[in-house]
Amino acid sequence: MNKDLLELSVIDLADKLRSKAVSPVEVTDNLLAYIEQSNKQTNAYISVTAEQARKSAKQAEQDIMAGKYKGVFHGVPLALKDNIYFANEVTTMASKIHKDFVSKDDATVATKLRDAGVIFTGKLNMHEYAWGIDNNNPHFGAVHNPWNADRVPGGSSGGSGAAVASHSSYNTLGTDTAGSIRIPSAACGIVGLKPTHGRVSKFGVYPLAWTLDHVGPMSKTVADAAAMLEVIAGFDGRDPTCAKVPVGSYLNALNGNVKGLRIGIIEDYFFKNVDAGIEKVIRDRLADLEKQGAKVIPLNVPALRYSEWAELAVSLTEAATIHHQDLIKRPEDFGGDIRFLFELGELFSGIDYLQAQQVRRALKQQFTATFNDVDVIIAPTLPCQVPNIGTDTVNINGKTLDFIDEGIRFTGPSNLTGLPAITVPAGISEGMPVGLQIIGPAFEEARILNVAYAVENMKPLAGHQPVLKP
Repeated sequence: MNKDLLELSVIDLADKLRSKAVSPVEVTDNLLAYIEQSNKQTNAYISVTAEQARKSAKQAEQDIMAGKYKGVFHGVPLALKDNIYFANEVTTMASKIHKDFVSKDDATVATKLRDAGVIFTGKLNMHEYAWGIDNNNPHFGAVHNPWNADRVPGGSSGGSGAAVASHSSYNTLGTDTAGSIRIPSAACGIVGLKPTHGRVSKFGVYPLAWTLDHVGPMSKTVADAAAMLEVIAGFDGRDPTCAKVPVGSYLNALNGNVKGLRIGIIEDYFFKNVDAGIEKVIRDRLADLEKQGAKVIPLNVPALRYSEWAELAVSLTEAATIHHQDLIKRPEDFGGDIRFLFELGELFSGIDYLQAQQVRRALKQQFTATFNDVDVIIAPTLPCQVPNIGTDTVNINGKTLDFIDEGIRFTGPSNLTGLPAITVPAGISEGMPVGLQIIGPAFEEARILNVAYAVENMKPLAGHQPVLKP
């Protein structure tokens, strides 16, 4: 097994594949051998499609040798979260109810990646139906955080976070309804991008909450995330929420220049009740950005005080609607936590839902207005460290609090507003990675990617690595 090959970023691997220094077959065989070993430790994969992956690798090798190179992702093996459909293959949603579900269609994002030459190695574990942030799955088992195997990886895209961090997938896609890309990315020390709502098609992605769901990259580096966004972004008529907005050259926009950048911070929300070690890491990176010419500007967004309630009201009501028939016919087949949440969603009234939408409208208006004064907003991704597996509480500066309530506190607002947000590793606290979140105006993914690139160039994880790695 070639450990150095496993640890390459997609961009670096692409250079080797394009120059024929390595072949897709060699890369795929190497990764599949490692998955067999590493999955015993992380449980990141629900299924491994080794035979199909090897077949695709041979085809990619033939194409590249014939001079038909398709681009950065040609010949790159990776897996996707198991709520993203592969045509004629099982997609479980990490559930008992859908354990044998087979879609006749690829998700649009899966088709785009196939067309770009990606080799799919399987499907990744997740919190059941994507409603949860610890990935303690009663049907497929808990996922272990590569930085500390006793801890959860975050969720709901926990298998995705663990796979990328442990190098058992070169890159992946997650889904994000209240933070499910950004939370596990922060907890696992990788980059996670939630694009603007409508930037990426959700066709063929099993919904949790229609108006809050997003699909986006989870990557080893900012450049990898930018490259993947270029592939998956764009209008799709099969998704009624998809926007007709031009797709940028996100990779070429990365220069790390933040001179003159106006950074907004919202002290009374994003820096309230935050673990002291995490807060120090974020403020240290803000100071570093100021040294590079950025300016920090305090902001006030009054509607944020209602955002947690609005996020829960909208997400639980929509989720309960999606799962209503199964809640009636097969309630015992849901995991206990999911059944409780979906049944709770049925208790919200139409008035509750509409009031939450009013909060949402005010929140989006207020956030949008702040971008007249600042270019981006920076915040911690998580206010706390992720807990041990089997534990549903966290400690923040001596207070014992519910993990799911705290975990989505800083990520949920960007789902309500639909604004783009990215998390990038910013440092270490208590031996665990800390994620810094950057929020931008609608469809300004290039801007937040470049700020994340500037943070990444500070090398905040230098000298630190996951325990579970090649």
